Amino acid sequence: MARTALLPADTRVVSVGLPLFAEALAALGVPVVHVEWRPPAGADGYLVALLERLEARGEAIERANASAFDGLVNGLPFLVDCRPAHEALALPERVVLHAGPPIEWERMCAPMRAAVLCAIRYEGWAANDDAGAALVGRGDVRLEPCHHWKAAGPMTGIITWSMPVFVVENRAHGNRAHATINEGLGQVLRFGATDDSVIARLRWLATEAGPLLGAALRHSRGIDLRALMAQALRMGDEMHQRNVAASALLARALMPHVARAGGRHGAVARLAEFVAGNDQFFLNVGMAAGKAMADPASGVPHSTLVTAMARNGTDFGIRVSGLGGRWFVAPVETPVGLYFPGFGADDANPDLGDSAIVETIGLGAGAMAASPAAARFVGAGGMAEALAATAEIAEICHGEHPYFRIPTLEDRGAPAGIDVRRVVETGITPLINTGIAGRTAGTGQIGAGVVRAPLACFAQALEAVGESLP
Repeated sequence: MARTALLPADTRVVSVGLPLFAEALAALGVPVVHVEWRPPAGADGYLVALLERLEARGEAIERANASAFDGLVNGLPFLVDCRPAHEALALPERVVLHAGPPIEWERMCAPMRAAVLCAIRYEGWAANDDAGAALVGRGDVRLEPCHHWKAAGPMTGIITWSMPVFVVENRAHGNRAHATINEGLGQVLRFGATDDSVIARLRWLATEAGPLLGAALRHSRGIDLRALMAQALRMGDEMHQRNVAASALLARALMPHVARAGGRHGAVARLAEFVAGNDQFFLNVGMAAGKAMADPASGVPHSTLVTAMARNGTDFGIRVSGLGGRWFVAPVETPVGLYFPGFGADDANPDLGDSAIVETIGLGAGAMAASPAAARFVGAGGMAEALAATAEIAEICHGEHPYFRIPTLEDRGAPAGIDVRRVVETGITPLINTGIAGRTAGTGQIGAGVVRAPLACFAQALEAVGESLP
């Protein structure tokens, strides 16, 4: 007897959830469309209930997020000056600023501890590392996060009294933010290197390069960074791991003023050579711009948008608009990526730095579609992977940036405004482009890659948002 078909011959299948069923049908030649579906909040009953509670207040939260988003994306950052930290920040002596959320000396990772001690020697507060550690242990040198001082620092993020910092003014809101001068490549303080060449370079930046940059910037009356960053994005930068275009554009805008300020002094040639040889020169400036743009989005009651993400090599921390300056922290992960010859994953320190402020404003890994070259550099693949990274972060963002536009996406705005509700609901955490520091003190940079923010930070923040609602 002939067997009767259970389904018509032209039946198409939609598979939802696990890909196993779709793969089995496809192997049998059955037309199938797979829909990747995950239960909200990883099927955590408590978080699902919390999301439902917030959904009931959705209208008020969306109004708050629209206000915070406006503050985040409509800033007008101008690079206006470069001055010693004690002038620009009123930073006292014997205070060392570091990257990431607050952390005690005993919990600091080896590269950050080494950088702190090197900075103490650079400032002349102690003759050697043992004496410097004793100062910290007695509280005679105080450790505080850069973010608490209107600043952002790459990797170890160290800022001390005499170090020159760029000054970025947000002319739309009147606030300012700061970052040190990027030291260049090789053995540098931000990656925890501590040899004599590191201190020599810091002293040159403080005594020659910094004052010349400051004089040039004051002469320029300010450089429009929003326009510069938008142009660099169109030229292939994502402004975290790739800053080739942004650095060149900044040099073009800055160098005529450097020449006028420095005249025929040899300092002009030395600074020009330093900038020309440093493809990441813009990174620190971009971080200060990011901090200046993100800060006005903070303090909007009930907003669930992220206003800062930062790492200190031990903890990953986030701040959320509606919760002000409060930090939500969880253990930081170790980046994955490409390593310099002679190094591998076992040599890597967990991620550190304030540079994720770039991702906070819609650039970096979230704008990878604009920079497939950066995707390859950090080991994330090519164009397809770059497009996928941007599409993924769009799922957890409030909207598209009105000024930072991506040519490969038909000029759509980069995803911006990370929403803790969407992070928890989808389980998608922000991807961050980053350098990789060696875990052994004094090693310096050993590679570059990507790292994920830990979900626990966002779950904690979501719970705090729920508690803050009346």
